[in-house]
Amino acid sequence: MNFLRVCVVLWASLSAQVFAQTPELPEIAAKAYLLVDVSASQVLAQRQADTPVEPASLTKLMTAYLVFDALRTKKISLQQTFSVSEAAWKMPGSRMFIDPKMQVPVEDLIKGMIVQSGNDATMALAEGVGGTKEHFVAMMNAQAKALGMTNTTYKNPEGLTEAGHTTTARDLSVLATRLMQDFPSYVGYYAIQKYRYPGTPAANDTNRNLLLFRDPTVDGLKTGHTDAAGYCLVATAKRDFPNLPARRLLAIVLGASSENARAEEAQKLLNWGYTAYDGIKLFEANQAVVTPLVWKGQADSVPLGRPQAIVVAVPQGQAARIKTQVVRPDPLFAPLLINQPVASLKVFLDQTPLSEVPLLALKPVQEAGWLGRTWDTLRLWVR
Repeated sequence: MNFLRVCVVLWASLSAQVFAQTPELPEIAAKAYLLVDVSASQVLAQRQADTPVEPASLTKLMTAYLVFDALRTKKISLQQTFSVSEAAWKMPGSRMFIDPKMQVPVEDLIKGMIVQSGNDATMALAEGVGGTKEHFVAMMNAQAKALGMTNTTYKNPEGLTEAGHTTTARDLSVLATRLMQDFPSYVGYYAIQKYRYPGTPAANDTNRNLLLFRDPTVDGLKTGHTDAAGYCLVATAKRDFPNLPARRLLAIVLGASSENARAEEAQKLLNWGYTAYDGIKLFEANQAVVTPLVWKGQADSVPLGRPQAIVVAVPQGQAARIKTQVVRPDPLFAPLLINQPVASLKVFLDQTPLSEVPLLALKPVQEAGWLGRTWDTLRLWVR
């Protein structure tokens, strides 16, 4: 069957605003950085985003992803205890200060990995979930591939320097975004400011993400540092604005010069993103963007939209310049499953592309019976 692509141009009904020049991005003192509007799925600023770098303890974001997935699938539980191997106990670098005499609950190991950046806690989790460090690293690389992190290779679960252990700012943005989207019930651990396991020293009990103490809208995610990687930070914030959608931004700073510098540079990116861009809601959750005809189905049409609101980030004061375009197959045939991708919504600022969002079938359309299919075949032939 020959399919034509039909473009239905929709001019967004947005109140006109006075043209305003986007504020200039301040100088960011880091080897690489990336700023993403997570709510709109748009990159707002970047430098060297695809250059391979050492991730240091940002590696633990992937370790956490696999641990959270094991919790979601009930392969493990938060109350379950893991033993501490000699290898975990002897891990160098940041530690939770657990030892082989302990049986530590998974939830405490997660807090030790996230808040204290404990390499010992990380290894205990890796061995507990994967059986061995080697198998867990294989799981990490398989998950990176599944998420589309095409420039990432893991050699260990904690992030200590090792040949070939590299990622990019863009891949980290993919991982961090999916971590927040896939495990909303667990990402709250990243906002914890202080933690230590009972019976262990109070040293290293404070989260190294300084923005958690400086900016009340910041609720994660992870710091990293080695001599080779420099000081790194993946920071995320969610802010509310009058008459505008709440927006979540993600700032990634790699290779800063100090602990304070990585926090300051990430704060610059976040503040600039919130002031330089407005979040504009184009369509509500489950609102039909278009309702095209459906052929050979039990229904004559199907509403296309998203289960979530469709939001776009535009330079401040320029919402009136938004144009949208729906691209879909024509003719469109049943059967269609609910949430099946059917079309895409392209968003432009004048002629400049801003984003492209898949549109899903908001209702299922079952295939018609023989008579209905035959009738539509005749109608299409006449058409």
